[in-house]
Amino acid sequence: MNFYFTIYQNRAGERRSRAPSSFSGCLRLSLDAAPIFRRASTYVHTRPIHDGHAPDSKAARLDNGSYREFHLYLKKKMHRYLQKRFGMIRPGAESLRKIAVVGRGTAGSLAAANVTRLLPESDHELHHIYDSRIPALEVGEGCWPSLVQELCQLTNLPHETVQQRLNGTRKYGVVFEGWGRRNQDFTHYFTPQQVSYAYHLSVDLLADLLHESTRARHIDAKVLDITRVEGGAQVEFEGLPPERYDLVFDARGFPKELDPERHIDLSFIPTNTAVIRRCPAIVEKERDGLVLQPTYTRAVARPHGWMVVIPLATHTSYVYIFNRDLSTLAEVESDFDAFLEADGVPEFEQRAVIPFPNFIHRHMYDGAVARIGNAAAFMEPLEATAIVFVQVEVGMVLHTRLNRPVEHLERDAPVVNRYLTNTMLCFGLFVGWHYSCGSKYDSGFWRYARDHAWPRYREVADPEAVGCDALPKFEEMIELMNQSLIDKSDWNRTLAFFPLSSYCQMSQGLGCQAPVSENSDTA
Repeated sequence: MNFYFTIYQNRAGERRSRAPSSFSGCLRLSLDAAPIFRRASTYVHTRPIHDGHAPDSKAARLDNGSYREFHLYLKKKMHRYLQKRFGMIRPGAESLRKIAVVGRGTAGSLAAANVTRLLPESDHELHHIYDSRIPALEVGEGCWPSLVQELCQLTNLPHETVQQRLNGTRKYGVVFEGWGRRNQDFTHYFTPQQVSYAYHLSVDLLADLLHESTRARHIDAKVLDITRVEGGAQVEFEGLPPERYDLVFDARGFPKELDPERHIDLSFIPTNTAVIRRCPAIVEKERDGLVLQPTYTRAVARPHGWMVVIPLATHTSYVYIFNRDLSTLAEVESDFDAFLEADGVPEFEQRAVIPFPNFIHRHMYDGAVARIGNAAAFMEPLEATAIVFVQVEVGMVLHTRLNRPVEHLERDAPVVNRYLTNTMLCFGLFVGWHYSCGSKYDSGFWRYARDHAWPRYREVADPEAVGCDALPKFEEMIELMNQSLIDKSDWNRTLAFFPLSSYCQMSQGLGCQAPVSENSDTA
């Protein structure tokens, strides 16, 4: 259960609870204590169905639809019981009576589902606003292992059912082909290797799945503007009167153009356009229509950029990522055709050509409006950072608003914004670093990426210019990785959720200086 609180013993032995007394306390509870309560709740509420044992309760004999309803009933009862029994308080809950989520893509759907989970009581109102005239993008996407568990919690469905609903396969890492100066393919694994897995999934099906788990008033309308007003935010519609909300999640997508005053242009990432094609499936379904075999995202270097290959259960997504200022669409399409022919793909369906910016919004969160998804930041999909960043954004905003008194809102918002900016910029530096050693192609794109785009990273990420310390932290990780001997105390170091082992895997694969760490047998 996502009730973040501190229980302590007073002198009389009476158990009490208290809200975190500081923002850092709130963040620590959200990130550290939360999984304990969440796992306990998931085990209690889902074990009869998930583990294959004979049903031992009425809930275990219900179908999935009835089970979700039963689970919600139990969740509300548990929430009221814990508040009464332990005096649990969430001091910000009173200031979140009315919430809006604008957008029905991956980011908006995750936000709406999380609001439903964290605010189960009927006295909180959620409006999910989207324009049905905007078509959903049917494309495959990768994620991180954290989403596997979160989707089970949001939907109250077993892992296998979630995977089937998403046409999903189990992703164990990324295979890099032709990257770097070693001219050898290599794999960036999730850790622990061959144990931790994520999903390859269809993003339109993900939105549909989360839609079923969301309790909201659905408003099908075009949003004209979202503005900060006294005590909240106002959403203006086309053809409808404006509505005022305590909190708005803005997931309306890319900005029309980048403004240096509002956006950080990640110009050290050398790509800006994607060509998407749908091709036949390359994996075989096994029992009950599931794909259980390990699969990997392929990141294949090509003369004009690189290609990502995402194997789903029903089809395969091929995406060519390039720079439209360096290569024409005709050149890219010709190389795309040649790649598919060499890969043995007999046919394909052209899906879309999408230009994109690599950027970070300088003001993702102001206390009343939280820009999420592509409205907050975007970078090419090389390390599948998009969905995990939405998870971080939504979780931090909701838990901060719920667990901190409203009078701290103006002070907390800049801290949250700085943390999110720092995290996304660390993601960007890690992704941009992949280009630092070029590829097997001595083409115009790869010379530009290695010799012109990547060297800009220090200027772009200068702490004075971006208001955070992502650059020194990134360079500290590179320096640590390049030590001749990495001390055991540093083995578990991370930067923006990428562990030191990820830096070492990429360094050795690309042909950067490879560190030598202590033998684990000496531990």
